[in-house]
Amino acid sequence: MEKLIIIGCGAAGLTAAIYAARANLNPLVLAGPLPGGLLTQTSDVENFPGFPEAVNGYELMLKLQQQAERFGTRVENETVQSVVLKNGGPQSLTLGSGKVLECEALIVATGASPRWLGLESEKKFLNKGVSACATCDGAFFRNVPVAVVGGGDSAMEEANFLTHFASEVHLIHRRDAFRAFPIMVERSKANPKIVFHLNSTVSDIYGDKDVDGVEIKNVQTGAVEKIPCKGYFAALGHIPNTAVFKGLLDMDEGGYLILQGQSSQTNVEGVFGAGDCADHVYRQAVTAAGMGCRAAIDVERWLNS
Repeated sequence: MEKLIIIGCGAAGLTAAIYAARANLNPLVLAGPLPGGLLTQTSDVENFPGFPEAVNGYELMLKLQQQAERFGTRVENETVQSVVLKNGGPQSLTLGSGKVLECEALIVATGASPRWLGLESEKKFLNKGVSACATCDGAFFRNVPVAVVGGGDSAMEEANFLTHFASEVHLIHRRDAFRAFPIMVERSKANPKIVFHLNSTVSDIYGDKDVDGVEIKNVQTGAVEKIPCKGYFAALGHIPNTAVFKGLLDMDEGGYLILQGQSSQTNVEGVFGAGDCADHVYRQAVTAAGMGCRAAIDVERWLNS
């Protein structure tokens, strides 16, 4: 029987592990399919406190893991296939290897994955001009044109944010109506730096080593147009990695965990949530780390009670 298992090895999971290990909870971290989380796919991280010269995303997560292990955290590169949860525990996890683990307390820090159009060129140019986070990467595109794909609030927010850096922002949406709140749409339309391409889809991203532009196709006329740009931002929303907990933990309509009040407690006593799997608003490494800290403190207090 483990005292504490943490599912997820991103900023939330590893920060929780640091705090839990220092509290002598001897946590076991299950790293999942992407050890280190999404930050390991980011080249330079400039907005994480303590790194004035920026830090490579993989290096940052490696340092967090080493810090957690220094205090006794154990990390296993395992995925969770199914769970059996009950109030007060123990919680039972079946791993991809078939192994079954039980724990007194459980922290779910499984993160979220960005939605993509599914283009091969999105994979080809990832971190070479392709991004799913304007807040993370917008500052790398100063005085150059960029493209944003999407029609919801996220797309409008990212497009407006990018106008602080880019020379021009091309907003591409497959319909002529938007899911975003009208006030967000009006704000974007009033921004002289934002150019709208409606009833259009991105058919390809082109370039040599980095992004040089996007090819779009009008869904009504079939006309194809190439738009020169150096950045491509997918603003299609995120998918929280919570499918294994569906029907067991309370979630909103998007699949994000619902936490109790200001705590990290889920609806199952002894199961806690942290990071992007429970945060559809900020989705930043530093906020995930803060949620991981909160979850570890909540776990310690719950176990002691």
